[in-house]
Amino acid sequence: MAHQGLASLPFFNEEQIAGVLEWAPLIDTMERALVSLSADEVEQPVRQMVPVPGRDAIIAAMPAIGEAMAVKVVTLFHENAGTGLPTHQAVIMVFDVANGTPLAVMDGRLITEMRTAAASAAAARALAVETPEVVTIMGSGVQARAHAAALATVRPLGELRLWSRTESSGYAAAADIGATFFADAEQAVRGADIVACTTSATEPVLMGDWLKPGAFVVSVGWNGHNGRELDDMAMENIVLVEEIETAQDQAGNIRGSDCEIFAEIGEIFTGKKTIRGGATVIYDSVGVAILDVSAAKLAYDLLTG
Repeated sequence: MAHQGLASLPFFNEEQIAGVLEWAPLIDTMERALVSLSADEVEQPVRQMVPVPGRDAIIAAMPAIGEAMAVKVVTLFHENAGTGLPTHQAVIMVFDVANGTPLAVMDGRLITEMRTAAASAAAARALAVETPEVVTIMGSGVQARAHAAALATVRPLGELRLWSRTESSGYAAAADIGATFFADAEQAVRGADIVACTTSATEPVLMGDWLKPGAFVVSVGWNGHNGRELDDMAMENIVLVEEIETAQDQAGNIRGSDCEIFAEIGEIFTGKKTIRGGATVIYDSVGVAILDVSAAKLAYDLLTG
């Protein structure tokens, strides 16, 4: 590719990205990215985070190089919840991996939303029962809605339940995704084959003794290095992560429980490690840069192809 000056660098907004990203190919892309990560085919540092003085907020940088090369810069402002502004806002700059030429700047909010849920769906496709009778979503934000859509791509959802600490937003989210709202978390989780925790909790909202044997649980809520969604008993089950180094540094569920990590999810996808049938599995996801990079490159190729 010829050198491209910054003056002519294209910017792709959220509406354009929404027009090309679809769940099925994105789920496949996320699985391949996580396989590459566990195969040591990816270079990425642990996410670099800087607190914003005087705010419950951070700015973070997330570069990665695999089959593609990009960097995401993301802000997380918890105080934006309930306002007209998203809590997460981001931009992603994509580069030509062959020569370093900048290719595009992309809005990263939707990419972050969709890649998170798509990675969860890839894990569910590998590990959840084929025909779940009950699926429970915990939370009522964008990830609750995204997980319902992504999971429905890989599994029939059966009875869909939703729990939220805030009833008004919980009822609204449940209506949006076609779920039944539960005001009681335990009742929402009991009997569920799949549970997606998508909250901003700092203390556990899911207890291990509520879980059905053989359940698949994904936890994507993140509120600092020590914020937790799952209690110690839940973390005594089979625990999977995206990348061990990142999880040990940034996953509050793991740091707080001091649990054993069984494997990286990429090792499960390839069969390098296997899980006995009927085991209860926890997939603890903090979000890694290669997911953003791979999702952004997929969107870039679709937009420019």
